[in-house]
Amino acid sequence: MLPEQWGYPCGSECTHKFALLTQIPWRVFCKKGCDADADTWEDCLAECNQICYKDPVFKDKQWSAYIDRSPGAASYSEECFHACVAGCGFKFEMDPETVDHVRPNRPCKLPPSEKPCPVEKPPPSATTPGEVTEDVPCTSA
Repeated sequence: MLPEQWGYPCGSECTHKFALLTQIPWRVFCKKGCDADADTWEDCLAECNQICYKDPVFKDKQWSAYIDRSPGAASYSEECFHACVAGCGFKFEMDPETVDHVRPNRPCKLPPSEKPCPVEKPPPSATTPGEVTEDVPCTSA
């Protein structure tokens, strides 16, 4: 058996498409598209949306999206989605032209011309330096 026959053909396509060392994360997400449990092209795209975009982990708790393991920055999520879709395309033998034109069905948070809103920092605590509060452990590293 030759080494190129060891791997699953879809995964080999991902490795070939995302061959550079700087593209390792996208290769991983492409392979996630290959390995998706989806039975149809549409289901595979839905799984890519779920994998690559942050959603709340706990129902009705929007803050819990921060503990979702998907990429954080919007540009990373978009790159992840395109890599995953490439994997789906290899899996379902889709035309590369079709794969390149797929867009996530996520609403854009801000138009590209607008700057993101500044993140509000919590106000400094009302304790004085050296004061011990009940919720802070008194152990040192």
